[in-house]
Amino acid sequence: MVEDRHWSSRLFNVLNYTIIGLLALSCLIPLIHVFAISLSSSAAATGGLVTLWPVDFTFESYAYVARRAAFWQAMGISVLRVIVGVGLNMFFCIMCAYPLSKEKDQFRHRTLYAWYFFITMLISGGLIPLYMVIRMMGLMGTFWALVIPGAVPVYNVILLLNFFRQTPRELEDAAIIDGASQWRIMWQIFVPTSTAALATVALLSTVYHWNEWFNGILYSSSPDQYPLQSYLRTIVIDMKLTNMGANDWQALVVVSDKTAKCAQIFLASLPILLVYPFLQRYFVKGMVLGSVKG
Repeated sequence: MVEDRHWSSRLFNVLNYTIIGLLALSCLIPLIHVFAISLSSSAAATGGLVTLWPVDFTFESYAYVARRAAFWQAMGISVLRVIVGVGLNMFFCIMCAYPLSKEKDQFRHRTLYAWYFFITMLISGGLIPLYMVIRMMGLMGTFWALVIPGAVPVYNVILLLNFFRQTPRELEDAAIIDGASQWRIMWQIFVPTSTAALATVALLSTVYHWNEWFNGILYSSSPDQYPLQSYLRTIVIDMKLTNMGANDWQALVVVSDKTAKCAQIFLASLPILLVYPFLQRYFVKGMVLGSVKG
């Protein structure tokens, strides 16, 4: 019986790792294909000769992207959006999650406020009311229209709330006896002991602000205000050639439109690919621990 159980366990592990490996490979293949096209010649890319390895290796596409001021301007807007947006998300999530993590004897109306936040995940006012609010607040065409509407992500608040509730109450009681205020308890006890949850929230917020493109198109007054993903959506899907200058047309003689797009797409994906491996272990731990208690 022990041998059979051991054999079945090994078989399960082999099948599990095989399936997970195939799923991971299916996610990597499109990115590898895009990267290969970006390093291939114009003729090879146009002729459909590139699969997972560059054909007629060249850096011309990246040299072309390096000269595109519009790409780097959009990149700068996205970087600033991530810095400011993630900072606002983290601050407001902590400020909301900490009081909501208290028991009813500490925060009498905790359940009412928790439902007030939670119901926003179920019922939305819709796109038109949100647009009208942004316009009436005078945020149209400004950078703040990209970060203020999503400043309090309720899912992250709930995740952080559940994590805070797992912190032993004895730590808080001891701090209160020593004369610490709730503000000091939050920043010096709960926040330092919640590294995994905070890393999870930071990663989710970073991915959202970096990948979100719709608000950039909706609330911007001109293409010069687009973040990177909105800019990429414009050149990849809409293909607004009217935004291209004379130098861009001359460059496309050597660099095909396809290789230029792939180079920009890969460069836009690179920051998340570099950040995610360092936060992955915190992300997994935070998702598991933060979902134990409700």
